[in-house]
Amino acid sequence: MTDFTATRDAFHLPDGMIYLDGNSLGPLPKRAVARVAAAMQDEWGEHLIKGWNACGWMDMPARLGDRIGRLIGAEEGHVVVGDTLSIKVYQALAAAIKLTPDRRVILSDTGNFPSDLYMAEGLISLLGPDYELRLVEPEEIEAAITDEIAVTLVTEIDYRTGRKHDMAALTAKAQAAGVVTVWDLAHSAGALPVDLAGVQADFAVGCTYKYLNGGPGAPAFIYVAPRHADTALPALSGWLGHDSPFAFDLGYTPGAGIARMRVGTPPVVQMAALDAALDVWEDVDMQALRAQSIALSERFIAGVEATCPDLTLASPRNPEARGSQVSFRFADGYAAIQALIAHDVIGDFRAPDIMRFGFTPLYLGEDDVDASVDILARIMRNRLWDTPNFKQRKAVT
Repeated sequence: MTDFTATRDAFHLPDGMIYLDGNSLGPLPKRAVARVAAAMQDEWGEHLIKGWNACGWMDMPARLGDRIGRLIGAEEGHVVVGDTLSIKVYQALAAAIKLTPDRRVILSDTGNFPSDLYMAEGLISLLGPDYELRLVEPEEIEAAITDEIAVTLVTEIDYRTGRKHDMAALTAKAQAAGVVTVWDLAHSAGALPVDLAGVQADFAVGCTYKYLNGGPGAPAFIYVAPRHADTALPALSGWLGHDSPFAFDLGYTPGAGIARMRVGTPPVVQMAALDAALDVWEDVDMQALRAQSIALSERFIAGVEATCPDLTLASPRNPEARGSQVSFRFADGYAAIQALIAHDVIGDFRAPDIMRFGFTPLYLGEDDVDASVDILARIMRNRLWDTPNFKQRKAVT
């Protein structure tokens, strides 16, 4: 059984703050401070360029990839870390569509994160007018999978409502129709058990700054199934994805396996923070994490519905059908979230009317849930959100 008291002690959380926004940016792991300082002072400071060899910097993308791979059910040696999530979406999507040269349709849903769709649009603009990005409602994805589709691009957990797609069922349906799957795990990795190998997913991508707590701007990851690893062609043929980068060939030869999905220079300092963050996960059982996440979110829903009649549940009622977040609809949701933040309860807002709350057992307990419900109820009951200050939109919502 995972000791969540110990994991809570692994994070720095400001006194008096209840942090319900780990689904957007995870808190600071205490070990990360010393680890980043060591990377800067002891490694960069003392070794300078020798650090690439002496400190193992060049191996970090693969080593951290395997640490993440354990949390997402990936085969060893088939996850690599680096670049941003948008870049990894582009890579995976371009490689996937190359595997189905006789098909022209990328299928996604209206609940997908817009950046994923932007990447698909950009790729299509280069591929030509015969290609199509087809969007359907999230509930219609399975029915829309036909032998006309080249690739499905689906985020497992809806960033707005927390609705959870059935990865196993959709992957099986897609592959039976000859469709290649790309899964975005931005709201899955570190939030709930994922079994990429078990469901035989083709490609997956994700970020590390949410539930994995790698810090703002932490690098992304990409997974390529073993059956595609030596044939998938990365559209972004970067220097470090070359088979022999230090041969300095003028032509590109893709590296072996997942290494070909590397693009640019590893962000060593950011990866040092991520490395420390992943230490927290060494003794975490993902099934226990999921059970506790459901318990906390159910407690929150019950409390809010009993005390805040103006809020309407936007997340699925069935806990098995949602990720590790709970969302409520409220017409003045932005102002209500700002009022909560002013009272040291940190959630966030997604247009047009979604109030989002993340539940991460690594550092949240029942007392946090109960206290946040009490504060939210007081704000709603007394209309404390109804001030011009809380309605003034900031750059980041």
